[in-house]
Amino acid sequence: MGCWSDVVGRRYSLLACILLSALGYGLLGLSTNIVLFIVARIPVGIFKHSLSICKALLSDLVSESERPLVMGHFNAASSVGFVLGPVVGGYLTELKGGFYISSFICSSIFILNAGLVWVLPWKDFIQEHKCISKDNDISNATKKEHSRDISNGKSVNVSTVTSLKSFLQPACDQVVSVLQKIRVVACSDMWDVFLVRLLMALAVMLYYSNFALALEERFSLKPKMTGYLISYSSTLGALAGILIGPMTKLYHNNMYLMLLHSSILTCSLMFIYAAATTVWLVVLCSTFFAVSTTVGRTCITDLELRQGGTQASGTLIGAGQSVTAVGRVFAPLVSGLAQEFSPCGPPSLGAVLALAAVLLMVFRIPHDTKCEKND
Repeated sequence: MGCWSDVVGRRYSLLACILLSALGYGLLGLSTNIVLFIVARIPVGIFKHSLSICKALLSDLVSESERPLVMGHFNAASSVGFVLGPVVGGYLTELKGGFYISSFICSSIFILNAGLVWVLPWKDFIQEHKCISKDNDISNATKKEHSRDISNGKSVNVSTVTSLKSFLQPACDQVVSVLQKIRVVACSDMWDVFLVRLLMALAVMLYYSNFALALEERFSLKPKMTGYLISYSSTLGALAGILIGPMTKLYHNNMYLMLLHSSILTCSLMFIYAAATTVWLVVLCSTFFAVSTTVGRTCITDLELRQGGTQASGTLIGAGQSVTAVGRVFAPLVSGLAQEFSPCGPPSLGAVLALAAVLLMVFRIPHDTKCEKND
């Protein structure tokens, strides 16, 4: 979806993703058998990437120095939804036919979002993006390529006529363009950044996997108290996004150093959590863990865009999300195997993976960062 948004434009791809997600949730609300239930999940699984496209759009509209602050605020706003969503969903599910009510409400919210995307002032966005490109002293060749991308993508968003042209554009041309962008990213020298993202994603997922079961086995903590702890941690994570701006100024916009320090803190907290003997130590770890992971997610996204360039921001953000999804696939399996040995197995293994990510940053990524500074 990220590559596709670079080819056809943010507005067109965002509208398509939102409307098809609304269709999926609508079908989910109408499902009366397992076949329709499975079919309803297909468009949701493929097209529910509106957050990734929004991040790519934000990276187009703001300068490199402002990007961490804006991304931090965006992550904070989206985290509020993850905090409130389970509470509202749990309440609705308890009602008669609550699952179907929840599905239709989700579909309605997506349709409302599509309406908001449609009425956004896209012309102003394009003008602002051009001003930012001039301020960043982009070379003439890059400007020409950038204007070509805008004419292929964001000019599609200006009028209904150009939107219809994009609909009539041969699908094979779009597929070829998407594959070319994927090949450029795959052949680039960014494997270290993506590997750091994968290792840290796996580490964080191992920390949270079987979290309630581990606390019950280790400290006899009731699920209700575990739920409060998770909500507390999620709330802190949402608030931590607001701190990205001041932290960026404190680090003089050195995102690599911020990422390194947040990863070291995450690794240390996972070791402490694995060896914790009291519940209060777990609460302390959860407090700082929520902040460090929020900062780390923002930093790794910004580092990807800095090393790969904003010309294919959708492709880069989409590739990063795909790497995280790979970690999400393997995390439950690895966590289950580690849990067989000890309740402390998953966080201990996560700490080792986080340590590997830190070592990779120390010995590999600084070389690329120095090259960027010299350039």
